[in-house]
Amino acid sequence: MATGYQLAWDDTVLPFQLDQSGIRGRVARLDGVLDQVLKQHDYPPAIEALVAETALLTALIGQTIKLRWKLSLQVRGKGAARLIATDYYGPQAEGEPARIRAYASFDAERLDPQADPFSQIGEGYFAVMLDQGEGMLPYQGFTPIAGGSLSACAETYFAQSEQIPTRFSLAFGRSTEPGRPEHWRAGGVMLQHMPQTGGVAAEGGSGEGGLLTHADILSGEASEDWTRANLLLDTVEEMEMIGPSVAPTDLLVRLFHEEGPRVFDPQPVRFGCSCSEDKVRSTMSIYSQKDIARMTTDKGVVTADCQFCGAHYEMDPKTLGFEAQNEAQAGTQDGG
Repeated sequence: MATGYQLAWDDTVLPFQLDQSGIRGRVARLDGVLDQVLKQHDYPPAIEALVAETALLTALIGQTIKLRWKLSLQVRGKGAARLIATDYYGPQAEGEPARIRAYASFDAERLDPQADPFSQIGEGYFAVMLDQGEGMLPYQGFTPIAGGSLSACAETYFAQSEQIPTRFSLAFGRSTEPGRPEHWRAGGVMLQHMPQTGGVAAEGGSGEGGLLTHADILSGEASEDWTRANLLLDTVEEMEMIGPSVAPTDLLVRLFHEEGPRVFDPQPVRFGCSCSEDKVRSTMSIYSQKDIARMTTDKGVVTADCQFCGAHYEMDPKTLGFEAQNEAQAGTQDGG
């Protein structure tokens, strides 16, 4: 049976601010969203864990984007886990939910079921991409795979690219709540220190491989505030983050009551994909009929499957490519 807390807070991102220390943050809970993301595919446990972590990071980071913008995270590596990709679509209008989708590409033969999931990415990069809509150049930022977790990669990205000290604390896994079938749950907290005036050295960071950390960005009272908030966050327990028995508002009071926590309107999140037949046709508009013929199946159709949601499309090859006929013309020719 679902509790009131569960109904109110599952699949939401709650923004907050610590008024005493100039720190902002978000608390995220993913339940049905993560379950839907992962049930679209039959991933091995290590890949499921990487997708779950990336989806949770996407929800926490994406909450700040504007209406109708899209935030994407990509993790690319040379190991068995070749690609983890997530998209966060900002709400179409105020009060509407944001949407998340995700998928992974991996080499099953190289995957080690006993190894740490993060180690199976290997050398690679963590990318953040922001699409602000038509007429705007998309933004892309990259940081190397390092630090022992995707959360650490995201923290490094904010330190390097935006010079904002950032901390993530995440928990995720399969839940076996009484009265419900086994399902995925995830929760996390994100902290960020408000941007400081002045700059920091562009080189010579104190992190792994010379990457920047919070120690290279903050000093004095700001550094003390950041350290104190992180020590408080260190006391959080996994079940407090995942829920559903502890509401995010109660969690913030428990962790940061002396810091003056102030919450803002929560952002609901849903699973959602933007794929459509029109987008498939647009993608194929660069091909000639000769190219389209090579893609045509023995049944005389061109098929396409969405990697994110599994949607299957079948199209008449005569209506595809830059030499396409409209459907009425294709039907007339087929009918003689």
